[in-house]
Amino acid sequence: MKKSFFRSIAAAPHILWAVLFILCPLLFVLYYAFTDASGAFTISNIVELKSYAGTFGLSVCFALIATVICLIIAYPLAYFITKQGARAQSVLIMLAMLPMWMNLLIRTYSMMAILDNGGFLNKTLEALGLGTVQIIGTPGAVIFGMVYNFFPYMLLPIYSVMSKMDNRLIEAAQDLGCNAFGVLRKVILPLSRSGIISGITMVFVPSISTFYISQKLGGGTFDLIGDAIERQFMLLNNYNVGAAISLVMMILILISLAVMNKFTDDDEEGGMLV
Repeated sequence: MKKSFFRSIAAAPHILWAVLFILCPLLFVLYYAFTDASGAFTISNIVELKSYAGTFGLSVCFALIATVICLIIAYPLAYFITKQGARAQSVLIMLAMLPMWMNLLIRTYSMMAILDNGGFLNKTLEALGLGTVQIIGTPGAVIFGMVYNFFPYMLLPIYSVMSKMDNRLIEAAQDLGCNAFGVLRKVILPLSRSGIISGITMVFVPSISTFYISQKLGGGTFDLIGDAIERQFMLLNNYNVGAAISLVMMILILISLAVMNKFTDDDEEGGMLV
């Protein structure tokens, strides 16, 4: 009885935090999404989202491309890091995390300084007699910004899972006649699946909701979900439509989290695919 009481007391601050900063904001979003300026119930805000279909599609497309690029780069890099010595692993992971020690705004501004028409990259190309390239204001710049800012979120979960893999399983697969591709398909991928799913979710969620990266590296030429929400709240003062857009984005995020939980709940120990 005493133990149960103390557990309740210890959990009280966490419950209060969750109610104030998670549950209450969600209820506010739901309220504004289904009411008009006078507070009357309406679904007109949801109906108005038809005009944002292209925005949702573009945001999902950019986020998916950035997530796939992060996965393609992070997966072999994580495997390479796990094959190094303990000291080298610490150094490489620290180097991968180093940009995260700076604020997102500073990192994005640094990318602008590098990729801008008069930036470091174009000045270097011009000095080499190769001319200049227009990067800022293109889809590639926005996607590059997402990859640069969120890449560690893909690398770390995959590295964490791979570093715990039992190398004896790989050796056993090789002894049984598996070539390198067979070992990758039947042993390494299944054992690292939880890290892959976690990394995909951790990159996709911030990518689909970003707005600062698209504004600075996209030059204001791309309207993503985050941009639409910020415009409704900050410029148009239309909290109702802004809340409706936020609600759809929250649903997309919850679907991503549900997919992650489905594939990682019973996946801690991993296994071999037959």
